[in-house]
Amino acid sequence: MKAGRILVVDDEPTMADGLRLVLEAEGYAVVTAGTSAQALEAGTQAFHLAIVDLVLPDGDGLGLLRELKRRDPSLEVIVVTAHGSIPKAVDAIKDGAFYFVAKPFEPDEIMALVTKALERRWLVAEATDLKRRLAKTSGYGEMLGSSPAIQRVFDLIEAVANSDANVLIVGESGTGKELVGDAIHARSPRSQGPWVKINCAALPKDLIESELFGHVKGAFTGAATDKVGLLEEAHRGSLLLDEITEMPLDLQAKLLRVLEDRTVRRIGGSRTTPVDFRLITSSNRAPELAVTEGRLRQDLYFRINTVTITLPLLRDRTGDIPLLARHCLQRFAAKHNRQVETISPEAYRRLLAYPWPGNVRELEHAIERAVLVGRSPEITIGDLPESLQGGSELAAPSGPPPGSLQEIERASIQRALESTNWNKQAAAALLGLRRPTLYSKMRKHGIPQRRS
Repeated sequence: MKAGRILVVDDEPTMADGLRLVLEAEGYAVVTAGTSAQALEAGTQAFHLAIVDLVLPDGDGLGLLRELKRRDPSLEVIVVTAHGSIPKAVDAIKDGAFYFVAKPFEPDEIMALVTKALERRWLVAEATDLKRRLAKTSGYGEMLGSSPAIQRVFDLIEAVANSDANVLIVGESGTGKELVGDAIHARSPRSQGPWVKINCAALPKDLIESELFGHVKGAFTGAATDKVGLLEEAHRGSLLLDEITEMPLDLQAKLLRVLEDRTVRRIGGSRTTPVDFRLITSSNRAPELAVTEGRLRQDLYFRINTVTITLPLLRDRTGDIPLLARHCLQRFAAKHNRQVETISPEAYRRLLAYPWPGNVRELEHAIERAVLVGRSPEITIGDLPESLQGGSELAAPSGPPPGSLQEIERASIQRALESTNWNKQAAAALLGLRRPTLYSKMRKHGIPQRRS
């Protein structure tokens, strides 16, 4: 049990001092008060637990209970009452007290309640912290992770989403560039507007121009009707230009004019149309290198990179692999209606050691394949793609050490603890264990309870 600060409120000095001595002997920091006024004054300090007598010289203990809980809803309160005040004690429970104890009581009786009340306080705090972490971890669509590298990306998303700044997202294929764009738009003031995307590498030059700018009827052979371009469609919303360095240079010049003038002219047309959109671009190339190579106009580069978000490679955040793998497992098991629930330690070892040139997308494909071809509730090495079924060549410094299953289990627990900043409940969830089981395995493997 962690140490805690306890407020004791009782107008009988003998009772208050006796409780203080008993609690201090157990390592708690104790402050005593004889009246409601003194308790509220002391309550400006941070307490984890209050022990309150319901009969006080300057007011009803119920009123003090309500005020203490109003000031700090997480404060646990044990009420002390005489036998004739049991109905009031029941009212206290309704008002948020943890429990009540009737006078006279034995030290062991009050200590048992103190231990339980503080344990609930820690559990609630830990659960709240876990929810906060998981909300941040999984609050960006399919982007998951608790490693410092991905958390920096999440922080940047939060910082820029509420603005209208142009954002350039840089990262190798499979790192989640489009997901970052999705998250920025979803959290922006334009989230109710259109979210328009185009992959500049997927269309030939003539189609890109028509898709972006639109055209009027008869502008070229095959233009049988007027066509609204994506720049117009994105009006009052956001536009993602994926792989911006693949856009032809002449179109880059036209795009630059649109960004400067905030108007667009359809191919073959004479009228300009005002457009108001937020521009998000992405590239799997280093943009500075693309400028040097002549693939990206320097003036356009300066315009689109108000904020640059660089995505980490999966091999640079291997601590996130267990969380990503479990998420993929659950998603694909549900999608394909397969009863696959876990990943074997040996398979986890391969996942952690593999360099993942295709990043998160390759991991998703590997897990989906394993879910489809597996014949048991557990994914084994044999269910993984052949590229992950190799032997010693997969060993890597970032993976668990080779050896027995015990060594692999210890390394997996250590990695889960590190990736969750030693939050035991989060690590247990990551490993698919109950928290008592995690504690048992930590003792078994000699892993300390706290980060050393």
